[in-house]
Amino acid sequence: MSAAVTAPLARLLRAAGRELAAIGDRLHRPPPPAPTEQERAFRAWQAVSGDKTLRLEYPLDQRSVVLDVGGFEGQWASDIFARYLCRIHVFEPMRAFADAIARRFAANDRIKVHAVALGPAARRAELTIAADGSSLYMPGAQRVPIDVVTPEQVLAEEKIDDVSLMKINIEGAEYDLLDHMISTGLVRRIENIQVQFHSQLPEAERRMRDIQARLAETHHPTFQYRFVWESWRRTASASAA
Repeated sequence: MSAAVTAPLARLLRAAGRELAAIGDRLHRPPPPAPTEQERAFRAWQAVSGDKTLRLEYPLDQRSVVLDVGGFEGQWASDIFARYLCRIHVFEPMRAFADAIARRFAANDRIKVHAVALGPAARRAELTIAADGSSLYMPGAQRVPIDVVTPEQVLAEEKIDDVSLMKINIEGAEYDLLDHMISTGLVRRIENIQVQFHSQLPEAERRMRDIQARLAETHHPTFQYRFVWESWRRTASASAA
């Protein structure tokens, strides 16, 4: 057999050998772990583009009052305002973030920035710095003092009777805040509650389920993606109470 014939045949045999080796490797490789429930929820959220759809689709108009609790850079507030031209109060306890949001909306008198956190009691606290994951409850070396006020204080000072939408993304502090709002009945003054529960805290699963059960007495879920985002709408009976 001539060299002109044997060279291509040799290359073909080598390629076939590599392919057989790869097949054998795949057959002996352990299967990847099954996705967790939270991972499946996040994939489902991405499949519906939830950040661009569900988080922005509410029955709002120019008369609506919205509370953005955990403003970070103000993008969600910007998106909501662009759709509905509603009045928005943004709560961001990190002074640098709050100042940046205030500059962003300096020409918009319908968006007000509060450089405080919302919680069950007015107090001074310390916040662990971690960009959009900054938290009252997560450990960390870099901590800064912040002010916490109650939602009752805000509603009274701003003369707000009813809130059309309250978004809560506060890295673990949502549990204490919602516990307080449900216990005091303040939750009845909120038509829609959009919240991200965080799984990193001790007993997060139990606390989330407890809040959901109690919240179901006045609101019903409009969407739920476990430990990603969920939203609750006030029932007609709660509105009349």
